[in-house]
Amino acid sequence: MKNVSLGIQHVLAMYAGAVIVPLIVGGALGLSGEELTYLVSIDIFMCGIATILQVWKNRFFGIGLPVVLGCTFTAVGPMIAIGGQYGISAIYGSILVSGVFVIIISKYFGKLVRFFPPVVTGSVVTIIGITLIPVAMNNMAGGEGSSNYGSLTNLSLAFGTLLIILVLYKFFTGFIRSISILAGLIIGTAAASFMGMVDVSEVGNASWFHMAQPFYFGLPTFELSAILTMILVAMVSLVESTGVYFALADICKKDVEEKDLARGYRAEGLAIVLGGLFNAFPYTTYSQNVGLLQLSGVKKNHIIYLTGAFLVVLGLVPKIGAMTTIIPAPVLGGAMVAMFGMVIAYGIKMLSQVDFSSQENLLIIACSVGMGLGVTAVPELFSQMPSSIRILTDNGIVAGSLTAIFLNVFFNAARKKQQPLVLKEQKAS
Repeated sequence: MKNVSLGIQHVLAMYAGAVIVPLIVGGALGLSGEELTYLVSIDIFMCGIATILQVWKNRFFGIGLPVVLGCTFTAVGPMIAIGGQYGISAIYGSILVSGVFVIIISKYFGKLVRFFPPVVTGSVVTIIGITLIPVAMNNMAGGEGSSNYGSLTNLSLAFGTLLIILVLYKFFTGFIRSISILAGLIIGTAAASFMGMVDVSEVGNASWFHMAQPFYFGLPTFELSAILTMILVAMVSLVESTGVYFALADICKKDVEEKDLARGYRAEGLAIVLGGLFNAFPYTTYSQNVGLLQLSGVKKNHIIYLTGAFLVVLGLVPKIGAMTTIIPAPVLGGAMVAMFGMVIAYGIKMLSQVDFSSQENLLIIACSVGMGLGVTAVPELFSQMPSSIRILTDNGIVAGSLTAIFLNVFFNAARKKQQPLVLKEQKAS
């Protein structure tokens, strides 16, 4: 029972983020209600398959860490643009090719591990947490566009849920503490139901069974510009995932080597290919589950296997999956504050390994975190840039992460060039 509860916690932590991508993309492309139902269901189903592929460490693929995968937010804008210009079939053609590309380069991308010292990985994880906080804040207020946004009722529910989580974590240990997030969500939803804020109509309208179908939206088509765009999206996702891999490795006290990274990237490539085949989405690691791991203190892979299995079931039985949608946004927002804040805290912990006497390291952290937070706060900053460039600049996580990587390379290369001169001067003296 404890394992089941922990697995459900991970499902609830990522469920809202997972379903919002198909809702946004499907709505923008004008899909019918039936098509949108398929898109949401197959996305949840593929989240489970992708998660199992990543946790299952073997000779060919799988990072072997307790990581949960979901559809990447980085791909939302590009998919809408590709669908609007070339049609939905071109979206899945580009996803298929990008997945194959990731599988091919996975071995070589792993050799870049030396470019991810603590100053980079800590900055990336911190940026991930910071850029997720606005999502939590909007949910606490009732969700963007809601008629009662920021109402006292919404805020009371959100802070009440957060308070329940904190109290359970403070005064209990073991099982109760490990399911504090789940308990907070259940109690918060129960309280919301007494206020008339829980709508169960979606559960009644959903079907009992839904079968996954390859090429549901037709055979894929291949457009060069669409393929190049989606490959760029895939590369960006690998950069995001690398930070999550190192955060999880640090939490679980495991070493991540180049071959482990290669298997992790290869698993993501396989998940992307499967997403293209079944008309789902590109998949990447979900950072919100990192905070949940730290809060629960349970870091076992078998919990994530259970999470993957639950996601598969939810994807096949939309009526069961619809039950998770009844959790009001303010309740989710209250729980998200704790989870996303923990991601920031862990990023800061990773940065504690950095030599802060080095002005170069301070500058790397300052510019990367500043860029990540800046792009998140002012997303229109690069609105006049070409769409292919905006893939790298419209997302705060991506912009900040790439800044950290490039500045680390720049300053490290400079130090290496100066080092022989310093040694020579010391010899002469």
